[in-house]
Amino acid sequence: MNKKIPVGIILAALIPVIVYAASPLFFNRTIDEEIPLVKTGSSAETQNAKTVGQVTMSGMFVGVGDGIHSAQGTAKVLSLDDATFLRLEDFKATNGPDLHVYLATDERAIDYVDLGQLKANIGNQNYQIPEGVDLTKYDTVLVRCKQFSVLFGHAVIS
Repeated sequence: MNKKIPVGIILAALIPVIVYAASPLFFNRTIDEEIPLVKTGSSAETQNAKTVGQVTMSGMFVGVGDGIHSAQGTAKVLSLDDATFLRLEDFKATNGPDLHVYLATDERAIDYVDLGQLKANIGNQNYQIPEGVDLTKYDTVLVRCKQFSVLFGHAVIS
């Protein structure tokens, strides 16, 4: 009977952790953000005209191939007049807890710039790249679980 108490305590502690880590696998979040636009022209006639920023780099996502964590779609860098954005298009990833989008020097995320939490695991989405980020150095886009340090997928942009 004394052995049942420690097993019960261990199970009581593990069940919430397992539910927290596994529950996102059963739920999808979808988003469809518009492509960032830039105003063109300064006259009254063209003041409202807008164009899409120029795609300067792109790459395709590759999942980790472990049967659990995956990511697919396209990563594009859009340059606008006053800002640079990372756009994920036709994006689909396995959902998970605390997923973030990184610009990194490699897949290991030793040296990276955190662009923020993944907005949704399915759909088109935009992330502003901070001014001064060297995209020749940070040329790998990662979708990674920050809390558990698990890679879901990466795209090398060039």
